[in-house]
Amino acid sequence: MVHPEAPSDPATLDAVFAALSDRTRRAVLETLGERSLSVTELAEPHGMSLTGFMKHLRVLEDAGLISRTKEGRVVRCELSARPMQEAAVWLSRYEKFWTGRLDALARFLYHQEETEWRTLPTEEPKKSAPRSPSAGTIASRPTKSGARGPTRKR
Repeated sequence: MVHPEAPSDPATLDAVFAALSDRTRRAVLETLGERSLSVTELAEPHGMSLTGFMKHLRVLEDAGLISRTKEGRVVRCELSARPMQEAAVWLSRYEKFWTGRLDALARFLYHQEETEWRTLPTEEPKKSAPRSPSAGTIASRPTKSGARGPTRKR
């Protein structure tokens, strides 16, 4: 049975998550969220060869996350948000799961805290327990008295 909010193509979801797994590609998408840019403008802050950067763009394009258009000699990129929306819907199902689990944990901890609070004994001043010699200590020897000190002559 297909979930009504699930994307129709699991391969698309796989491609989106694979594309989002790279920091450079996420930065590109963030930049394109503000406005469309040329490939050269997009590549500039990433400090890599244009050939290497184009590989990142290909992954994003294959996942359907960007579209490229050519105007003369300039290739411009634009964000395509639909695949990310599908991924967000998929993730939201698990967000509901974890929120429910965390709420249950919070209720459990609150109950534990309340139970401990009610069963705490009234505090009495602590009496110091007699010290027992441990196996690691040596008893001190009694000190011997030295010779009698000088006396005053009268």
